Amino acid sequence: MTTYRTPVKRNVVVALIAAVVSIPLSGQGPAASANRAVAGSTNRSAVAPRFDLVKRSVDEAYARYRSDTSGKNADYIPYLAQVDSKLFGISAVSTDNQSYSVGDTGYSFSMQSISKIYTLALALDELGADKVFDRIGNEPTGRPFNSVEAVVDMGTHTGNALVNAGAIATTSLISGATADDKWKKILAFYSKAAGEKLSLIDAVYKSEAATNQGNRALAALLVKYQRIYADPLESVDIYTKACSVGVNVKQLAQMGATLANNGVNPITGEQVIKAENVPYILSAMTMAGLYDGSGGWAWHVGLPAKSGVGGGILAIVPGKGAIAAFAPRLDDAGNSVKAQKVITYVADQLDMNLFSPRSVGLKQ
Repeated sequence: MTTYRTPVKRNVVVALIAAVVSIPLSGQGPAASANRAVAGSTNRSAVAPRFDLVKRSVDEAYARYRSDTSGKNADYIPYLAQVDSKLFGISAVSTDNQSYSVGDTGYSFSMQSISKIYTLALALDELGADKVFDRIGNEPTGRPFNSVEAVVDMGTHTGNALVNAGAIATTSLISGATADDKWKKILAFYSKAAGEKLSLIDAVYKSEAATNQGNRALAALLVKYQRIYADPLESVDIYTKACSVGVNVKQLAQMGATLANNGVNPITGEQVIKAENVPYILSAMTMAGLYDGSGGWAWHVGLPAKSGVGGGILAIVPGKGAIAAFAPRLDDAGNSVKAQKVITYVADQLDMNLFSPRSVGLKQ
């Protein structure tokens, strides 16, 4: 099993299939290594795969990759360099709230760039898809996620909502009378998507805020091109807080299941994200969700996904559910090595690749 790092340098037109393979998945559990927990609803989806197959594939992936020591922690944020590199957890939650979790499922790690998905969702809900597309764009940059050159070279300057420049600009679109109002709105929105109250990991925020000169430079450059829509330093600070929100792997999978369920949280039943915006979010994840590895991920796995340098990866199976995995060691592109391998394995075992007719039951 290899780690994928294929630069994305072309436009991608993504047709997301509304009904693919579902995943009844993971349950609550304490934060103990090799902890396993099962939970579920009695209202089973007619298209959900057999629960025993999901459990088996997740357990096999956990056992197969548990001892993998490839990659290294992110070190440009001091806090992340100190995270225990042996931490490892997997969770999957279906749209009918079936769930299964294994590993260090209670450990709270920072969302980092995974937060960009939900800030984009909030901006779409507030402004609508056309305005967000006009102000942010949705083109892969073919450059690292923090690239200055991409801001200068690309016609949109922001690229898309999942690179740092585009994410800071997206954050600047969120309405609020004050910076604190905007931040509280974002955190509340994330919590609704998770179905649980989330909070800032203050130590992560302080560590990032002390070392985010690059993001401040990106924001200043966006001012030059008139592609940031609120105070640039304020927007960077709110963005930094969003990246520092803590989730455990089960909460992350629950956030993903909300996207998979047409924006409805399968736990609370609340319509968190407008249904008409879900395809736009998933298309962005497909094109740019794994940084410079997005093309390879689409080629090999075929699921909309988003990674964060904190070690998490969230993958969506539209209409069916989500898989989240957490392990701090990253590849050169900034994606968790073990999380990529886990989700690749589970997706292959359960025929989840959206680009394959097998995902809707068409067998050879």
